Amino acid sequence: MAIASIRLSRPSPTLLPLWLPLPGTTATVPQRAANGGRYSAFDSGFDPDELKAARQWRQSFTQDALPKGNTTYSRSSGPGGQHVNKTETKAMTSWAVGELSGIVPSLLRPGLRTSRYYTKATDSFTIQAQEQRSRTANTEANRAKLYEEIVALYEAAVPGESRPETATKYKAV
Repeated sequence: MAIASIRLSRPSPTLLPLWLPLPGTTATVPQRAANGGRYSAFDSGFDPDELKAARQWRQSFTQDALPKGNTTYSRSSGPGGQHVNKTETKAMTSWAVGELSGIVPSLLRPGLRTSRYYTKATDSFTIQAQEQRSRTANTEANRAKLYEEIVALYEAAVPGESRPETATKYKAV
């Protein structure tokens, strides 16, 4: 049984291992820390003061701390007969990113523009709700969605606090 070799004039990206850069590109390899970067806590790359401020902010953050935002109403769609055709209950609320940046800690600010609710054209968060038959209920649903999104951004950006025995273990290594 003979093995045939295939010679490519240009390497196919599907044949390259994942750790190799594509032809014509350069790969950047992260530099290791002074201790080799092998044994370090996950939160060691963060500023301790910023982490402490973010964790204190999270403990005191409630839905009431959110700004009001700019809410517009329009006609909802879907079943509901004549009622849905006559009333404007669909609520669309926008919050400027600058307005939200004032209430979140500095660790969360870069993540604001990565949210699924971010609208690049207006540089704002735009959330809509039409589940309820009431304007007020839909407006409150928008605020609840914003609160959940900010909490999710916090959980993605801020690592959990290390247990004291884990911290001493990493210091010893």
